[in-house]
Amino acid sequence: MPASFKKSYPNTTAVIDCTELFIQRPRHPTTQGKTFSTYKSHNTYKCLVSITPNGNFNYISDLYGGHTSDRYITEHSGFLDLVSAGDEIMADRGFRIRDLLLGEKGLFKYAPFTRKCSWGKGKRLTAYEIRKTRKIANVRIYVEKAIQRMKKFKMLSQILLWTQKPLVYPMMIVAGFICNLMKPLANK
Repeated sequence: MPASFKKSYPNTTAVIDCTELFIQRPRHPTTQGKTFSTYKSHNTYKCLVSITPNGNFNYISDLYGGHTSDRYITEHSGFLDLVSAGDEIMADRGFRIRDLLLGEKGLFKYAPFTRKCSWGKGKRLTAYEIRKTRKIANVRIYVEKAIQRMKKFKMLSQILLWTQKPLVYPMMIVAGFICNLMKPLANK
C-alpha cells in the first residue's frame, strides 16, 4: 500500500469512479435518450471502475447508457457483491451510496458536502472540512489518473459506434489489464 494511503486511509480497498466513453449518436430516439450524458453533453457509454490503492484496476462494470446515474450503476453492476465487511471504499462526493455499503458492512469515504452560508449566496465548508477534502482528493486522484491511462488507448479514445457495445466491454477489460502491467501510479 502506498504511503499516501497507509498514513490516512489504511483500510481502503478500492477507489471507485464512473467513466464515460463517447459514442456516435444512435438513430432511435429512445436509445438517444438513454445514452445522452448531460455531464458530457454527448452520447456515451458509462461504467463503474474500481482501483486498488496502488492504481491497479480490480473491477470494471458492464456498460450502461450515459444517462444512468452513478448510484444505479453501483447498485446493479455487481460491485457491491465484492465488498466484504470492513472494506473501506473511497469515491467522489457525487456518489451517494453510503446506505448501499451499510448493508454490506463496508465503510464509505468521501469529501464533505458544502452547505449554504447564512450570509450571501455562496456555499461553504468549515476549515476542518476543507482539510478533509484535500486529504481525500490527494489520494482519490489516482482513480482519475488510472482512467486517463486507460483512455489513452486508441481503441477507447475515439468516438465509438453505438452498435459496437458488445465489443467495447472486452476492450476495456484488455486495456485495464495492460494498465495493470504498467508502472504503479502511486509512489511507495
